[in-house]
Amino acid sequence: MRLSLLLLPHALPCNSHNLPLSSLSLLHRTMAAAATTNVEPISPSNTRVGWIGTGVMGRSMCGHLIKAGYKVTVFNRTLSKAQPLIDMGARLAQSPLAVASQSDVVFSIVGFPSDVRSVLLDSTSGALPGLRPGGVLVDMTTSEPSLAAEISAAATIKDCHSVDAPVSGGDRGAKNGSLAIFAGGDKTVIDRLSPLFALMGRVNYMGATGKGQFAKLANQITIASTMVGLVEGIIYAHKAGLNVESYLNAISTGAAGSKSLDLYGSRILKRDFEAGFYVNHFVKDLGICLKECQNMGLALPGLALAQQLYLSLKAHGEGNLGTQALILALERLNNVSLENLASSNSAAN
Repeated sequence: MRLSLLLLPHALPCNSHNLPLSSLSLLHRTMAAAATTNVEPISPSNTRVGWIGTGVMGRSMCGHLIKAGYKVTVFNRTLSKAQPLIDMGARLAQSPLAVASQSDVVFSIVGFPSDVRSVLLDSTSGALPGLRPGGVLVDMTTSEPSLAAEISAAATIKDCHSVDAPVSGGDRGAKNGSLAIFAGGDKTVIDRLSPLFALMGRVNYMGATGKGQFAKLANQITIASTMVGLVEGIIYAHKAGLNVESYLNAISTGAAGSKSLDLYGSRILKRDFEAGFYVNHFVKDLGICLKECQNMGLALPGLALAQQLYLSLKAHGEGNLGTQALILALERLNNVSLENLASSNSAAN
């Protein structure tokens, strides 16, 4: 499969036919549209997929592609986390470069921007050096918009394409194939990839390169303050002597209902802090948000407060818990504990 058929060669001279720039622009769009109509749709029969990062989210997301019949090559630093996919039929590669050399489209979902840079751009082991012209990199990590632009520029030099496509929906969304996908980059390429995205969730085109990352960061800002409100409401209800479970059920169908409540309300009451999304990664995301706010001259006090509360969890050694562990920070601030409530609920059940 050659996705380079979608677009004009990047090295085309600016005005080789002495046409006005407006005419050249129209010619480019017309030729690109004509090329698109002649491209065979992506399917398991013509597209090899690579996957880098098989953690909490990536494992389920990649699994959907394998179940759909795609030939998938995977890489993960910790082999045990890739084993379930290998058992499903994926091939194991020893490096991101080896993944890309066997793939037409390479997805990555790793931890931090430094990891993204390493697995995609490293000159000796990264995916881009191993990708053939026309190939596509799709980074689904929540990362820096500036890094997305850097990856895109490097891919263009190699006659490849890149898309920034971070996701929201947590581990349940990954398992159910119902993630919200925020895609930035060339719309023609993103539309071409829609059969792959559809297996993981709903793709939302957000604009040019980097806009997918900006959309995800705005998403994280919204979630951060929502989570603070959720846990503060729980603490307040507990202190007021309400049955907290009944309280959460009551508000779930009202204006206070939210995806965060649906995903994490019952987990909090059960003291289930297993990570659907790690505190460490959320601290990273909120840090990127604050950095971008500084660049924009924005003051977002709710974001800053949430980041400080999550940093307190990390300081207590709770960075590998899920984001719903925010309740622990509020319990400590108020010298209360819902742990006994969880025990009584377990006894009642």
